[in-house]
Amino acid sequence: MLITCPYCGPRDVVEFTYQGDGNRTRPDPASTDLNAWNAYVYDRVNIAGDQNEIWQHSGGCRTHLAVTRNTLTHKISSVRSTHAEPPAPPKPARKKPRAKA
Repeated sequence: MLITCPYCGPRDVVEFTYQGDGNRTRPDPASTDLNAWNAYVYDRVNIAGDQNEIWQHSGGCRTHLAVTRNTLTHKISSVRSTHAEPPAPPKPARKKPRAKA
């Protein structure tokens, strides 16, 4: 399966990490409602068809992607970044000046 990263182009699925269902809403972090947290962590909907998913390009630019994938055919119909702007490129390592002898 190929996933087309908006920044890196088409890549094999082995470069990506599945992060979960893209339709779930996280409870308020300060919430002590155990039923809400239990539902968020454990309840899953097993859709036969198009599913919104979150993937991370862990073997590349490390951005998080919103992917719409058909769970029956694995055909991907859309991919977009979950961030408003592209990730910043890594900064080059600074060379230390040599000490004079």
